[in-house]
Amino acid sequence: MSIQERFESFHQLNPWILEQLETLTADCAERGLRRIGIGMLFEVLRWQYGRATQGEPFKLNNDFRSRYVRSMLDRHPEWSSLFETRELRTA
Repeated sequence: MSIQERFESFHQLNPWILEQLETLTADCAERGLRRIGIGMLFEVLRWQYGRATQGEPFKLNNDFRSRYVRSMLDRHPEWSSLFETRELRTA
């Protein structure tokens, strides 16, 4: 399976992750942060929630970081200045 296919499958099993990333991003934006790193948000989720996820051997697979940013930006285009994205190297 491609990374995108694995991400979509993982997201279907764990929709709470995107919701929590959005909550954390909104909080950071309200606090005045001008740039946010998805790595930081992932580490906060790992530390705060430590919840078990389903469908992948890693609770929060780093391979999915860029996919989560793109999902958030699709839903919240007003956050485009907060995140830096690069061209995806793999599908």
